[in-house]
Amino acid sequence: MTNEHRAFGIDIGGSGIKGAPVDLEIGALETQRLRIETPDPSTPEAVAGVVAEIVRAFDWKGPVGVTIPSVVERGVVRSAANIDPSWVETDAVALLASTVPGAVTVLNDADAAGVAEARFGAGRDADGVVLLLTFGTGIGSAILNDGVLVPNSELGHIEFNGMEAEHYCAARLVEEDNMDVAIWVKRVDAYLHYVETLFSPQLIIFGGGISKHFEDFSHLLTMRTPVVPAFLRNQAGIVGAALASTEVQR
Repeated sequence: MTNEHRAFGIDIGGSGIKGAPVDLEIGALETQRLRIETPDPSTPEAVAGVVAEIVRAFDWKGPVGVTIPSVVERGVVRSAANIDPSWVETDAVALLASTVPGAVTVLNDADAAGVAEARFGAGRDADGVVLLLTFGTGIGSAILNDGVLVPNSELGHIEFNGMEAEHYCAARLVEEDNMDVAIWVKRVDAYLHYVETLFSPQLIIFGGGISKHFEDFSHLLTMRTPVVPAFLRNQAGIVGAALASTEVQR
């Protein structure tokens, strides 16, 4: 496979940092991913060291895309979710480029998943506005219009029913706080109706670990907009990061 059809993706999470080379013709990992525990504390320097270790393990010299659970503006981190607060105002591109040999692109983790799903996954044939929402500890989001990313949407932090949306209907309420699934889905449905009113999407992609149970509760969703489960699951961040490293995201 020629180099223009390959890139390297790294997904930085709160508990683990995962990476692998990606086949960009089919949107899949070329090999088993390498996962290393996220350092504690997860300072920029410590995380950059792990990123470099993963890249070296594959003897990779080409472009590298990296996701961060943060708002990222032109390579600079503006927030910190599940990583050390010292990331805020860090020029992540400059930092990571000093540790790996290839050109580096950095983007928000949910944005990366959205890019991957739009190109290779559940949104592959969708036109117009597509929303990816990942339900986990919080709510991540990505907005794409005709496949073009609108970065850093952060729809989990909009106010809904007097609180941040992710405090109202993140999956952690079921997975950690033992909320009844039927109550949680009713909350999710209300939130999705609100998001639908704001953006009039053509498709909503439902992601996060709980999406593997989507068929168990999807009949309780009452959206006009089609809602479908994410396809790429835990590979989406790596695939989207690799894809972003080869394309200009506006």
